[in-house]
Amino acid sequence: MRSLQYVDEMHAFLHDKIETPIGSMDLIARDGVLLLLEFSDATDRVAREMKARFGTITLERHDNPFGLSDIVRRYFAGELHVIDDLQTDAGGTEFEQQVWAELRRIPCGQTVSYGSIARKLGDLQLSRAVGTANGKNPIAIVVPCHRVIGADGSMTGYGGGLRRKEWLLRHEGALLL
Repeated sequence: MRSLQYVDEMHAFLHDKIETPIGSMDLIARDGVLLLLEFSDATDRVAREMKARFGTITLERHDNPFGLSDIVRRYFAGELHVIDDLQTDAGGTEFEQQVWAELRRIPCGQTVSYGSIARKLGDLQLSRAVGTANGKNPIAIVVPCHRVIGADGSMTGYGGGLRRKEWLLRHEGALLL
C-alpha cells in the first residue's frame, strides 16, 4: 500500500526570495511567524543559522508566505512602518532576545549606540556583548540592527555590508545625504 504525504503549509518552513533595491533577500517563515530575513549573499550564514536552530529541515519554496514578502516589499517601497508589528521568532539566547527586543524599540529614522542599548539592559559594560548579539540577528530590517551605530556616530559593522546599512538609514531618514 502506497502512503500519501500531506504537507501542512502552516507548519512547514516556507522560503521566498525577495528582490530589493539593495540586493535579493531570503525570507523563511513558519506558522505565520518570520524566522529569518537575510541578504541572499549570506546563504552560508542562513544555512548555518537554520540548522543550528532546527536541525536538518526542508525549506519549501513559496511565493509570499503568509503575506510577509509583500510586507517587506512595501517597506522598501516607502511604507516604513508596515514592518513594525510583524511577529518574529529569531531564536537566540535569553540575552540575545533581550538585545533584539531593544532593537525593535528603536524608532524608524533614529539610531542608537551599542552603549545606549547596554545601559537600557542595566550595564554599560555589556556594550561588546550587545555588539555580538546585534551581529547574530537573523531577521534583518524587521529587527533593525542597522539602526545601531558607534558611540561617536560612526558607521559600524553590518552583516549586510556598510553600503546597505547606509542605504537603509537614508531610506528611513536617519541619514540626510
